[in-house]
Amino acid sequence: MSLPPEFHALAKRVNNWGRWGADDETGTLNLITAGVVREAAATVRTGRRVPLALPLQQDGVQGGLIPGRVNPLHTMVQINQELFGPGTVATSDDAVTMGLQAATHWDALTHASYGGKIYNGRPADTVTAHGGARFSSIASAPPLVSRGVLLDVARTHGVDRLPGDHAVTPEDLDAAEEFAGVQVGAGDIVLVRTGQIQVYLAGDKHAYAYPSPGLSVRTPEWFHARDVAAVANDTLTFEIFPPEIEDLWMPVHALHLVDMGMLQGQNWNLEPLSTACAEDERYAFLLCAMPEPFTGATGTPVAPVAVL
Repeated sequence: MSLPPEFHALAKRVNNWGRWGADDETGTLNLITAGVVREAAATVRTGRRVPLALPLQQDGVQGGLIPGRVNPLHTMVQINQELFGPGTVATSDDAVTMGLQAATHWDALTHASYGGKIYNGRPADTVTAHGGARFSSIASAPPLVSRGVLLDVARTHGVDRLPGDHAVTPEDLDAAEEFAGVQVGAGDIVLVRTGQIQVYLAGDKHAYAYPSPGLSVRTPEWFHARDVAAVANDTLTFEIFPPEIEDLWMPVHALHLVDMGMLQGQNWNLEPLSTACAEDERYAFLLCAMPEPFTGATGTPVAPVAVL
């Protein structure tokens, strides 16, 4: 089924193609200027560091929904091996096979396409089997340090976790912004907490995946109006799943990655950050979330840290 006219009208309203030039590969990360980073650093008061990544482990969040996106398989390739002869220093070494979007991760702009196009109007067939993404791979991303803002939608609603059929709307984001006492601005990285990660942490990866609260198709305009640099949340699919509009699958991915050129993050563990922000009574912080620079990759694992 083709994408409906309403989707194309929305895509036109949030489109950033050409905004930073015809050769641009990084999209809204251009909004993270040196001035934005200086202001982000000024939010640090106590130096409290809050990790936001899930452990990389074989029993991870992936349950087989996406073929080939496997949880990390860790293998030892040498154990206490004396490489330079008996009695010399011994070393151990290991290797990992995994889907780059298997756990806490960023989606690169090339993770989604539609109508044969990726971000900035380039052909989708520039992503190939052997070379990966020729343009806008995750390796194109600059150092990703900016002000992070937690929009704790679940806490704003007075619940630990939003129900599985809750589509996070612009009105929810407005309410969470007011609850936090912050104003989201240009270059910010917004973290949207639903509480859904609790289901995975409790041991049920399948219920974590489906049904799941997530971002409504109405929210890209909210992020576009505020010039947000990137968005991440605590769910497997990022947007509400199953979709709020019947047969319109993954529209928020398309709008963010293809039209806006904005990175998305999934499977971020925002539970410790929710507690820390509530205790400190502030919801803005320095966020360090540097992508691993895999050449040609359409996503990458990330170990984000919020510094309060």
